[in-house]
Amino acid sequence: MSDELKLAVKEKKLTIGTERTIKSLKLGKTKTVFLASNCKSDVKEQVEHYAKISGAKVIQLDLPDKEIGLLCKKPFNVSVLSY
Repeated sequence: MSDELKLAVKEKKLTIGTERTIKSLKLGKTKTVFLASNCKSDVKEQVEHYAKISGAKVIQLDLPDKEIGLLCKKPFNVSVLSY
């Protein structure tokens, strides 16, 4: 798992979800985006597009959305998160 993800989870500075992450990317408030290993390809392409425009980096994790949800202490799957 990424050290950046561990730090972001510990500091509780995460934005969870595709829509909120894309909105944050459009506003230029996001530095890093994390994608689950089983993130849908259309979502991945959309996030990568806005990340490229805003200059944010995208990190593809080796964890599926279910494990990321557990890591973030959420009762649901998380395929896109950012900070």
